[in-house]
Amino acid sequence: MPRRADAHVLPDVLRPGLALVFCGTAAGRRSAAEGAYYAHPGNLFWRALFEAGLTPRLFAPHEFPRLPEHGIGLTDLAKRHSGNDDELPRDAFDAPALAAKIEAYAPRLLAFTSKNAARAALGRAVAHYGPQDETIGPARVFVLPSPSGQARGHWDLEPWRALAAQFAVESAMRPRDQ
Repeated sequence: MPRRADAHVLPDVLRPGLALVFCGTAAGRRSAAEGAYYAHPGNLFWRALFEAGLTPRLFAPHEFPRLPEHGIGLTDLAKRHSGNDDELPRDAFDAPALAAKIEAYAPRLLAFTSKNAARAALGRAVAHYGPQDETIGPARVFVLPSPSGQARGHWDLEPWRALAAQFAVESAMRPRDQ
């Protein structure tokens, strides 16, 4: 049964000046229990960040608050729920709240960690991984294969590497005092 909380299951990791924000659907059960993003040992998120070149080393899930030091932020579409996507209530995803956060913090890139997250935020089916035609606020939108162990059949690191290449460009343009 998905967890319902009055407060956010996981805190947003957002601030002005980020080059990239990752957005998932909702915290999984393990992430909610540990209070850390992408905490399940079968989730490839942290390994993908490192292997794609987005972080200088492999981070552990509990180190998620350190990502802004590297120009990266984190959020979810369903901030008050946890569990598998198919267990979440229909109204769990708050696309207007995500858009408001992206407008306020103005990252250059917004990467959805699954087609399901992108579909919920964009209000349309997503045909391909990689950069999309639209933006949310000032952020260019990317869609990535889900790093969840449950989505292993769709796993591909290449879209993550393409994001890393764009991230390198955007990071070079980021003010150094951020």
